[in-house]
Amino acid sequence: MHLFRTARALAAGTAVIAYCAGVAAPAVAAETIRIASPFPTTTLDPLRSAAAGNIETYGQLYARLLQRNPQSGNLEPGLAESWDVSADGLTYTFHLREAKFSDGSPLTATDVAFSLERIRTDKQSAYPAPLSAVNSVTATDPKTVTFKLKFTFSPFLGNLEIWNMGIVSKVDVEKQGAEKAFSGVPLTSGPYVVKEWMPNEKLVLLPNEHYWRKGYPKSDATVELLEIASPETRIAMLKAGDIDVVRGVQWAQIDELKTGENIDMRLEPSTTIYVTLLNNKREPFSNLQARQAAAHAVDNKAMTKAVTNGYAEPANTTLPGAVDFHDKENPGIAPDPAKAKQLLAESGMQGREVKILATGGAAEQQLALLLQAQWQAIGLKPTIVNVDSGAWWDATGKGDYDAAATWWYNETPDPDLAVRWALCGTCGSNSFNTFYNNAKVDKLVEQGTKETDPVKRAAIYKEIQEITTEEVSQIPLYYAPNAVAYAKRLTGIKLTPTMQWTLEDMVIAK
Repeated sequence: MHLFRTARALAAGTAVIAYCAGVAAPAVAAETIRIASPFPTTTLDPLRSAAAGNIETYGQLYARLLQRNPQSGNLEPGLAESWDVSADGLTYTFHLREAKFSDGSPLTATDVAFSLERIRTDKQSAYPAPLSAVNSVTATDPKTVTFKLKFTFSPFLGNLEIWNMGIVSKVDVEKQGAEKAFSGVPLTSGPYVVKEWMPNEKLVLLPNEHYWRKGYPKSDATVELLEIASPETRIAMLKAGDIDVVRGVQWAQIDELKTGENIDMRLEPSTTIYVTLLNNKREPFSNLQARQAAAHAVDNKAMTKAVTNGYAEPANTTLPGAVDFHDKENPGIAPDPAKAKQLLAESGMQGREVKILATGGAAEQQLALLLQAQWQAIGLKPTIVNVDSGAWWDATGKGDYDAAATWWYNETPDPDLAVRWALCGTCGSNSFNTFYNNAKVDKLVEQGTKETDPVKRAAIYKEIQEITTEEVSQIPLYYAPNAVAYAKRLTGIKLTPTMQWTLEDMVIAK
């Protein structure tokens, strides 16, 4: 699932302040590293939400069977120290290392099976798609987990590293019930434990003394994940030395921060794509020619420069530029106002009203205004409707809109989840609420999942991009890096393309 996931958050409940049992207070207070983000933590249960702030949090609390090397991007052993695959590709057997939860209790295959079956089958699961090919997960002995697949599934190993694949304690969740177990101080299996959680303000983390990676986290610092909505406030606090990391630096702030004496301003790789969603469910954009007219009216190169100050790359297809099998040779949709006017006239949709939904984000507001101007120029009548994120998701989910500029990202380098989220009409997301539906594309999506030959997979995803770009399932705008500013005294920390902080690798200069 992919997102504009910033908004897909659960409503935070009553403020919770709690201290982790089993973690002794240090004799001398360790340093505190503060990370400011516009994206809040709204739940500590990896089952419940796919919002950006929660994705960042889950990676610190829950270890996974596999992990991705932050430098090379390669998959490496995590809780599973080795694994075997059957000759037919339908059975994966994982052999677990010795590991414990944050209270010192053993982590076993039963916990793994419980955690992943919970994600796969629970009705409240926010994102079961990564395990869609799994038929069963079984603990065959305390240190062995066996997955039975319904069909060969090329992305399977990579999917086990996704943010909601973290392992939780079966005993604790069943004893307390999920709501209580994750309400404040969950048992964790990852590099950190919760010291204090104040929803809508901050989440305070301490190193997990029982973490399976000996010597990690490398720093004994306390980490505070702060929720600060104002980009101006975040930067002012960074300059003052009150915080150490700023997530979501605005494009207009980058040049100034690059010259900061004690600031390391980075544009880190990501799989984020900004797009314009078009509602295929109703006119005018249920009409193919009207969608093509809207696309040819958009000069995405000029928009990219105007909105991102040239720090992003104009998009050429409906898939993020950083995923495997992205077709860099696809010419994309060229801006051509004359052709746009002709197509719109042929569609019979001239003069139609277009409701553009926009949230309060700076980029979303700019993009909405630019779309409005370019579509007015070809004969549409666009109006901007400003809504909060909850109303945005409600309206797009119901198809009560015409267009919306937004973003989504892919959790892995493999494109399978990307096409299922954004381009597949029968995969559960309504092609990211555009209601685009092409039976041939859906068939190709399934073929791409099952194909194991990389050359053949590349051809499949090339065709998916050709069809969906030509049919304007979405209007690709630009591929955006993660803009993050760090205090120069920190090394080893970064935000990975999968939206995970490498906090356990962080070293603080003395």
